[in-house]
Amino acid sequence: MIEKKPRKHKPKIDSLDSKIIVLLQKDGRISNKAMAKNIGVAESTVRARLKRLIDKKIVTITAVSSPFDLGFQTAGNFKINIDLKKKDKIMQELVAIKELWYVVLQTGGTDIDADFIIPSFEDLETLIFEKINRIDGIQKIQTSLIMQYGKHNFDWGTGVD
Repeated sequence: MIEKKPRKHKPKIDSLDSKIIVLLQKDGRISNKAMAKNIGVAESTVRARLKRLIDKKIVTITAVSSPFDLGFQTAGNFKINIDLKKKDKIMQELVAIKELWYVVLQTGGTDIDADFIIPSFEDLETLIFEKINRIDGIQKIQTSLIMQYGKHNFDWGTGVD
């Protein structure tokens, strides 16, 4: 009998990177100087680490907001069943659709989970029938609309320390 060990993702960050990321998750506008003081390292160290984290696309500094407060009228989620033999091409095409801001291949009852934001309810028909359903291998789409955000946070920390 062959014993398989579970695969474990090796972190691309260390303890210092983790501390920087956690501070940025709490306040994306925190200065390098303030982070350095909080962590107890030189500002140049924080600057170099942050540059590397951004250059390697480990973190992105961005403004997070509620789409409804920005004038979007419709936001929601798609649960998508696909032909798994075509998953790579389907994922590539879904990721290219601007209205989809979150797209993941997953296990469970559906194959792909995707979140969308669109200007109006009328745009939903175009998104579903002219963009998503035209992708070869899409078998079924279930749509849920977001009525209200109860929690919309991105400060979950890191898996290091």
